Amino acid sequence: MSHWLFQEEHDMLRRSVRSWVAKEITPHVEEWEEQGEFPRELFKWAGDLGFLGLTFPEEYGGSGVDYLAGAVFIEELARCGSGGISAGIGASVCIAAPQIYRFGSGELKKKFLAPTIAGEKIGSLGITEPNAGSDVASIKTTARADGEHYVVNGSKTFITNGARADYVVAAVKTDPGSGHKGISLLVIEKETPGLSVGRKLEKVGWNTSDTGELYFEDCRVPRTNLVGEEGSGFYYIMQNFVWERLVMALGGVVGAQLALEEAIKYARQRVQFGKPLTKFQVTRHRLADMAAGIETARSLTHHALSLFVAGEDALTAVAMAKIYACETASLVCDSALQIHGGYGYMMEYPVQRLWRDARVGTIGGGTTEIMKEIIAERMIR
Repeated sequence: MSHWLFQEEHDMLRRSVRSWVAKEITPHVEEWEEQGEFPRELFKWAGDLGFLGLTFPEEYGGSGVDYLAGAVFIEELARCGSGGISAGIGASVCIAAPQIYRFGSGELKKKFLAPTIAGEKIGSLGITEPNAGSDVASIKTTARADGEHYVVNGSKTFITNGARADYVVAAVKTDPGSGHKGISLLVIEKETPGLSVGRKLEKVGWNTSDTGELYFEDCRVPRTNLVGEEGSGFYYIMQNFVWERLVMALGGVVGAQLALEEAIKYARQRVQFGKPLTKFQVTRHRLADMAAGIETARSLTHHALSLFVAGEDALTAVAMAKIYACETASLVCDSALQIHGGYGYMMEYPVQRLWRDARVGTIGGGTTEIMKEIIAERMIR
């Protein structure tokens, strides 16, 4: 369903991305799910088509800063039905690259941003640690200044693209005694001595994206790889969270929509007691509730998107959208699986993957509980 936010050029882009996804990605999803990753070449292909540069300026290989176009790409990529593909590509261009674009030096943009937009390099953002998730200020990884380098020690976990990224934008403590004011961001290349990849983590969902552990042991990183100013990393992370959470909400709505479509298709075909499931009131009402929830989530998410692209304070609206869209996705996917009955629990039906992939939406990018804290704090204040 089109929305007043999107103009003719966005509709043209939507048709282009949807065609590419339907022809080149969706047919291979099952194969890539079994392999546990999608081909690295997909980044380059998306870059060649200009899909990775929609929110970046032309001077770095983008097509101009248009977050509506970026939203269209996220929505249509999610229609492939594999949350891991969206997560892998999104982590590179929607989470890691924006930190370099918005706060990095010209040298960093040339070395890392441009190749990421071209799909030649894969980026990741390293914040979460074994004992630090939502509480970003409590990270323990340190970066001690030593001449023209920082010496990094610590670890990261749950890092999307962590196993195969060419670089990680890592949150580190350059001043461990200053709390969140002591956090900085460093771009650390995969080949840097002292950086090692631990386990490739096995997950319930998002199977096609690699999620890894990273270890830093006396890892020497050039001071020129500092993103922005020392001690400002916490603020940089918080600023990009709005776009990251919007991306999560957009993906959640699409995942729910796909689950509804699968449920309708199955209910039309499945015959019980001499008639298809669509003839039973309990099924019809369940489908109606699912559709209403999806439309509400879509409207709330697009409202938040409209505030964001207008440059207004969208923090509260985005937190609301993420809560509602991601929680709705989990509920809708669960209902879709229930409509499938026992077949929904079988791996041969795609609804089980949508159900598994949806669950992380209420956790990643800030949990539902953290979103509620943001909303409540701003209401009270």
